[in-house]
Amino acid sequence: MSDDDTAAAAPRRTNEENRHASWLELFFDLVAVAGVAQIAHLLHGVPDVSDLGLYALLFLAFWTAWVCFTLYANVAYENTHLRTVLAAMFGMAVMAAAVPGVHEGDDHHARVFALAYILIRALATRAWQHRRQILVDWPAAQMSLGVIPWIVSLWAHDPTRPWLWALGIALDLYVTFAVSARDIVERQEARERLGNRPARRDSGRGTSLARSQTEHLSERLGLFVIIVLGEGVAQLVQATSAAEWDRKLYTLAVAAFFLLATLWALSFRHGYAGVPHLAAGVLPARAALPLHCFVSGCLAALAAALGAAAEHLETLPDATRWLLCSALAGYFLLSGLAWLGRAARERRWLLSVALPCCVLPLLLAAFGAHVRTVVMVWLLVLITAWPILYERRSTKPSKPAVNSGTGTSTA
Repeated sequence: MSDDDTAAAAPRRTNEENRHASWLELFFDLVAVAGVAQIAHLLHGVPDVSDLGLYALLFLAFWTAWVCFTLYANVAYENTHLRTVLAAMFGMAVMAAAVPGVHEGDDHHARVFALAYILIRALATRAWQHRRQILVDWPAAQMSLGVIPWIVSLWAHDPTRPWLWALGIALDLYVTFAVSARDIVERQEARERLGNRPARRDSGRGTSLARSQTEHLSERLGLFVIIVLGEGVAQLVQATSAAEWDRKLYTLAVAAFFLLATLWALSFRHGYAGVPHLAAGVLPARAALPLHCFVSGCLAALAAALGAAAEHLETLPDATRWLLCSALAGYFLLSGLAWLGRAARERRWLLSVALPCCVLPLLLAAFGAHVRTVVMVWLLVLITAWPILYERRSTKPSKPAVNSGTGTSTA
């Protein structure tokens, strides 16, 4: 990030700094519940490579739509426009409802999904233009470059359409990491001067830079991860309710619950904003937000795999086993990336914890074809618990030596 991007908006009021998610924001997050559930269902059964690709693409699109308005409400605070947020909620609900049809290759559902996404992004752009602010943390939230391929996709068909969507997401990521917010402001002001558009008299200022409110944003990001973990519980409940209840199912249900609970502990008790091993203020929002997106995507994929595991109590199908183990390996890979921002003296954790936690699930996926499902899940629980045990052992205070002659400590 350039030095220009370090400029911030005017100081915020104390009550704004200490605020929590509003009722409107919580209502907005309920749409995320429906969206994550619909997208996770793409991985039911025996998913193939095309299913995984479509899952990743739709999840990225849904998360992008969600984060655009999460950041808008974060910055606007009491000036958030209710009708704008409600319209975005409706658009996201339409996107969620269209997911099954997109998976089945229905052109109509795919166009509706793309159109809803385009309108949501247009709403976000309009909201930021009204505020006359450029968001430093995520400039793509108010730029339309990544939306252009989505517009073109309205006249495209499979297999071209998904590639256009992927191009749009890639352009958004490019804008986020390669474009300076100060450059955006200068270009916008230049266009206004060329168009002889006077500055708004009611605001008394031109376009300015804005930053997200950190603690409130971390709460919203954490709520999204909680939603994804809750989807894992829902998948497990749905699968077990339709199965025959026996000892194998009981043992698997306990193991799966321990796995989800351990992931919750890693993401929140040993992490920040739902990202494991991330500390507050270590990474800029431009880096932390993509980490949050990919962590959430891995957890949602793992949740779908756990639901499928309850339907295969003997051994897991190859595709399900690879999905379950790869999702956990990806989760720990991102955990290692989050840890890279810490002090160099702590980076030995990467070799003793992050590397084994990434490699061992992949080894189980490659050589665990004959491992019973319950044993497989319990092994993943042990792998997931290792970072917590390691951290507790590393932070445990050593006992001072005691002088036997005097009974006093020699520390």
